[in-house]
Amino acid sequence: MSRNAGPIAGVVPAALRVGTSPAAVVFARVRNGSPVTRDRLAESSDLSTATVNRQVHALLEAGLVVERPDLVDGGGIGRPKVPLTLNHDGLAVAAMHIGARRTLLAIADLSGRTLYSHAVLTPAGDAEAAVGELAAALAELVARFSGRRFLWAGVAVGGDVDGTTGTVDHPVRGWRGAPVGAIVGAALRMPVSVCEHVQAMAAAELVLAPTATVAAKGRSSLYWYARETVGMALTVDGQVQVPTSGAGTVAHVPVCAPHFAVEGGRVTGLQDVIGSAALARAARTTGVALDSSVLRDERARALGEAIATISDVLNPDAVIVAGDAFADHPRGLAPVQAAFDAARHLPHRLELTPTQFGLGVQEAAAVVVALSVIYADPIDSLAASSVASTSPTSSGPATR
Repeated sequence: MSRNAGPIAGVVPAALRVGTSPAAVVFARVRNGSPVTRDRLAESSDLSTATVNRQVHALLEAGLVVERPDLVDGGGIGRPKVPLTLNHDGLAVAAMHIGARRTLLAIADLSGRTLYSHAVLTPAGDAEAAVGELAAALAELVARFSGRRFLWAGVAVGGDVDGTTGTVDHPVRGWRGAPVGAIVGAALRMPVSVCEHVQAMAAAELVLAPTATVAAKGRSSLYWYARETVGMALTVDGQVQVPTSGAGTVAHVPVCAPHFAVEGGRVTGLQDVIGSAALARAARTTGVALDSSVLRDERARALGEAIATISDVLNPDAVIVAGDAFADHPRGLAPVQAAFDAARHLPHRLELTPTQFGLGVQEAAAVVVALSVIYADPIDSLAASSVASTSPTSSGPATR
């Protein structure tokens, strides 16, 4: 897939980072601490009172933040201070995680809270027809929330993603240059961001997690996802690293896993031990029962050793893991941690941290792609949204 093409109208690269502009800082403080007053915003940030007031005024004008006089503390001393909250009820985003087998569709508010979600089978066949079918399903879901203004759409998907054009190469699905962003943007008539799904999961941990994570506290972190496929993302100084040429791969990292050995003399790679198909193949070729702990022990060891190898090279402050390959062992994450510890060459202890999103990690990945540009640049992003969006707005309640 060529990465030299210019941007496609309506497609905006995801901003997988913690926003640092004054507007982004104030918006984040409101999002994480609401209801909150202006003076508390100034106290909790390095911004002056005048700067906070300017940003609050802009956020109010944009409709991202609302004043809540009904929450005023009547028992306080002096002039009552009107609290601020996000515009939870009036705004929303649409999100989609396209998986190899199933696709998750979701609607979320500005805080990242899911209002509704459901899964559908990922259509087989031609990429444009399949994405068109999924986009139509998401547009139908958006129409059911007619009481809200929709600001953005986000798509998280595996494979090789060009965030500028929104095109995707997905080897498992057989897609080549699939115009995912253009199709979704046209169907929903709003700006859309498309992002590789493991990078999106790492971003969710960074900016969407309900509490401060190790990733947010440290300067760098590695995020590992292993379910039917395996992937890794690197976060440095509050930003997920997105190379110009696309996400890298750890699928080929050599592992010692005799029960999962592949035919033809090829070196067994990490991808060869991941997923239900790999477990079934190992059970069939070795005669070991599918539910035996032998196979899961071996997979846990291979995962721990592979993560240790990469971690020794990059030496991150944190390692976060997600996906069934980490969660479905009878003893949980302990065998992976033990293998990781045994294979480490650096002296300091590093605890593997499970994702805060649990089984909802794919949903969180899709939602954060839809919200990332707004979180990073809340004022200017609304200019793009107001031009592209033609979603109806009314004063009535959202329907489901």
